[in-house]
Amino acid sequence: MLARNAEALYWIGRYVERADDIARILDVTVHQLLEDSSVDPDQTSRILLQVLGIEPPKHQLDLWSLTDLVAFSRDTVGGCSIVEAISAARENARSAREVTSSDMWECLNTTYNALAERERAARRLGPHEFFSFIEGRAAMFAGLADSTLSRDDGYRFLVLGRAIERVDMTVRLLLSRVGDSASSPAWVTVLRSAGAHDTYLRTYRGVLDASRVVEFMLLDRLFPRSIYYSLRLAEHSLDELMHRPHNRLGSTAEAQRLLGRARSELEFIRPGVLLESLEERLAGLQTTCRDVGEAVALQYFHSAPWVAWSDAGQRGALVIEEGEI
Repeated sequence: MLARNAEALYWIGRYVERADDIARILDVTVHQLLEDSSVDPDQTSRILLQVLGIEPPKHQLDLWSLTDLVAFSRDTVGGCSIVEAISAARENARSAREVTSSDMWECLNTTYNALAERERAARRLGPHEFFSFIEGRAAMFAGLADSTLSRDDGYRFLVLGRAIERVDMTVRLLLSRVGDSASSPAWVTVLRSAGAHDTYLRTYRGVLDASRVVEFMLLDRLFPRSIYYSLRLAEHSLDELMHRPHNRLGSTAEAQRLLGRARSELEFIRPGVLLESLEERLAGLQTTCRDVGEAVALQYFHSAPWVAWSDAGQRGALVIEEGEI
């Protein structure tokens, strides 16, 4: 597979997942601002911007200014809005039409072309319908990818990008609640933002506790949005890409090593100690996501500098225009 196609599929997976996660988080936050008058809109909005890595403005924030910045903005400072994520996913799909299915392209293209109309409707009727539209289209895209792509390297790059982005977004979500009391209603917000509320209630029989919420979002082996599950999925995708799932020397690639270390640290952690060093552990996972992304880019997407002859008639020397031997 060409490096540019592999990179495009990897970033399609990341951008679609990012748009989906931002829509989920923002939808829950907007409902919280509308339903609970005791919540400070400016403080809540700034916490959300910090979670998403978006530089907050100096003016006061409310429901609509937050939505404009996180959902509709096309020049977000320091981060990525929903519209920017969908646009970037579409551009990557447009450059890699030969390795994506027509159904996947039509899904992204139709979603992109509907953004302006959906934004106008959101300004008239409220933003919830816009968020639901994005969540539905992201789910449709994931379903089309799973049902129309061969399980080759292209599919594995797509899944790898999706899994790494999901880890990063879940870590950001949990970081926003570090320091909250064990009985804080904010933990319900975490579960709803990750689409995990119903599954959590069925797993723990309705008992809401901060330590159990953190354990569920970090360690659950069965829930597809947990950090452990996503790390395992990313690790499996890399194993398949290496075509050496049973290497006798273990993980020799940097990205594999980083993912394996992060996964094993979670897999063998002692029960009941997650809250003691939660912020440090989450910060380490966020660093791992960044390092894994850089390692994957270096291993699979890095292109060698081009080579050109210079003064061949006089010196007969081969010169590297970019970089040195």
